[in-house]
Amino acid sequence: MYDLVIIGAGVMGLFTADFARRRGASVLLLDQWRLGDPRAASFSLTRSIRNDYLDPEYARLAFEARKLWLDFQRETGGSFLIECGCLNIAKANVTPALSETYAEQSYRVLESLHLKAQAFDHDALRARFPQFDADIGRLDIEAGFLHVPPITAALLTRLRTAAVRIEEKVEVQRIQRRQGLIAIDTSAGERRAERLVLTGGLGTNELLARIDECELQLPLRPDRPSESKYLIPPPAKRAMFTPDRLPVFAYLDVGIYGHPILDGKTPGVKIGYYNPPDVRTQVTSITGVQSFVAECMPELMDARVLDVEGADQCSYDLVADDNFILGAIPGLPGGAIGTGWRGTGYKFAPLVGRTLMELAFDTATVEDISRFAPERFEPSRAG
Repeated sequence: MYDLVIIGAGVMGLFTADFARRRGASVLLLDQWRLGDPRAASFSLTRSIRNDYLDPEYARLAFEARKLWLDFQRETGGSFLIECGCLNIAKANVTPALSETYAEQSYRVLESLHLKAQAFDHDALRARFPQFDADIGRLDIEAGFLHVPPITAALLTRLRTAAVRIEEKVEVQRIQRRQGLIAIDTSAGERRAERLVLTGGLGTNELLARIDECELQLPLRPDRPSESKYLIPPPAKRAMFTPDRLPVFAYLDVGIYGHPILDGKTPGVKIGYYNPPDVRTQVTSITGVQSFVAECMPELMDARVLDVEGADQCSYDLVADDNFILGAIPGLPGGAIGTGWRGTGYKFAPLVGRTLMELAFDTATVEDISRFAPERFEPSRAG
């Protein structure tokens, strides 16, 4: 019998287990795949960490999560948070209403929250970041990207040192309250716990369907970038594209985001093309990675291009109302759930893990998560 069973051993489940073991809880992690499976959303090479959201609440929570990342880095002695900033750009001949672009709107949000940011016009941008040809740049200063493999390794080391049990390739067959405990029937036998957390990503609805007396089903759907490339500049230019000179960058009005080269870890500048659901898609001359490079990063025109493959591709679980799902499981006392991270969730992982631990053990949370409540999708609330 365990104090807590977590189903889903991606980064959210791992951080939930880490916060639970800090309070001395006995913890079991179950996963239907193996850790690091390329089908999962949590295991890649790099992920952005930034605060530049249009929604002030997401911006504030991202900054709170960043503090926890810094704590985790200090505690583990790691070096996985690359603080190069995040630059949003815009160009008038692509998106003429510059004051209404993502760059400018997110900059106003950062200023309203008193987070560190810097504004560049065309000439100042060219002087500071000559890699770009754009009319405005807005830099989220306390931002950058995360190198994922050492994060996973550090989490697993901490959990194994604390005797947290991890069972891989285990199918969950039924979940029910039995004799005051949560009984989980699995392909490896029955597991019992005082509390349960689900962090199963796109498999969440299958798990909910296996809970007795739980009618909740969530409007989740899979998504991923339509294009993701590594651009490998010639050796003479390579130094222009490492984190000491190139920030994480984005032109989200046209669906572009990118990461600098991480020497010895990634082959080139990573650029993805994707229109997130919270950004109004515009029809422009930029229709993919190569047209973005031609228009806004001409210094990469002579770069060699490789497809991003395998685990370094991104896998997203989108929610119909475009908000995280984080809260108690209706119909299952002692149960909590976290899913629907929209492709932006990784940066929130330590905050989500702490919150799910608080839900499981304390029922109350440090952060106000009422807007993320799963019960908003209960059948009784439909319409």
